[in-house]
Amino acid sequence: PRPVPAELTDGNSEHLKREHSLMKPYQGAGSAAMPLWDFQGSTMVTSQYVRLTPDERSREGSIWNRVPCFLKDWELHVHFKIHGAGKKNLHGDGLALWYTQDRLVPGPVFGSKDKFHGLAIFLDTYPNDEATERVFPYISAMVNNGSLTYDHSKDGRWTELAGCSADLRNQNHDTFLAIRYSRGRLTVMTDVEDKNEWKNCIDIAGVQLPTGYFFGASAGTGDLSDNHDIISMKLFQLMVEHPVEDETVDWTKIEPRVSLLKSPKDNVDDPTGNFRSGPLTGWKVFLLLLCALLGIIVCAVVGAVVFQKRQERNKRFY
Repeated sequence: PRPVPAELTDGNSEHLKREHSLMKPYQGAGSAAMPLWDFQGSTMVTSQYVRLTPDERSREGSIWNRVPCFLKDWELHVHFKIHGAGKKNLHGDGLALWYTQDRLVPGPVFGSKDKFHGLAIFLDTYPNDEATERVFPYISAMVNNGSLTYDHSKDGRWTELAGCSADLRNQNHDTFLAIRYSRGRLTVMTDVEDKNEWKNCIDIAGVQLPTGYFFGASAGTGDLSDNHDIISMKLFQLMVEHPVEDETVDWTKIEPRVSLLKSPKDNVDDPTGNFRSGPLTGWKVFLLLLCALLGIIVCAVVGAVVFQKRQERNKRFY
């Protein structure tokens, strides 16, 4: 098969993998008779959408594919809707999309387990950290080998790989998100502005994800709430050439990780939604320049004093 272009698929590819896709009409809608998907918690399946949580407090729900995915290169298109009666910041908590080793395990991270193995994309609608410069709703990516904890009080800031702001809540038009993983590169795109075009959100190289994990979606509400709906999840196989040495790799044994020069903890937020290394952002740049300027002034003053002292000493010898 000919390789697909580098950009995201158009959604009409013949490489749609139905065993990993959730589309209308949902088989067994309103019951537990969906052959390829399991759901739990407050999740309700209707003829038009899968509602992970209603607009009610302290709810959590999820839906998970029963079939492990053994594709090395894939792209997931998610048609979703987050909406509710809450105004301004009076709504929450958000939606998560998963590619993980474990499935159907409820927990504190948007309705699913913490310390997971695999990939999570968070659509966070409520800022728990009042000091944050981020604009919410905020989309972020996290890769975990089971050792990291998602810190809700900091909105996952210390384990975030990258992220962006997206106005995706209470829209009157369709909202979409695409996750592409190919040859170690993770790309997340959004289509939430009713322009029928993808907008770049996250682009990270050096990502290693094993095969044999499961796709899922979950959501949770706390004191504040929203309806979190999944309309469809479509998975496409990407036909991509790999180096010959990749044929000897057991892709099911790979540990989820990201080859970064720095840990995500070494990075701080950028108002644009991306991250840059701490010493190069915002007021730190100003302080650095100010210190450099003060250093130059001090050196100049000390030099002038020393020069004057020498001149006075030389005068005494004549």
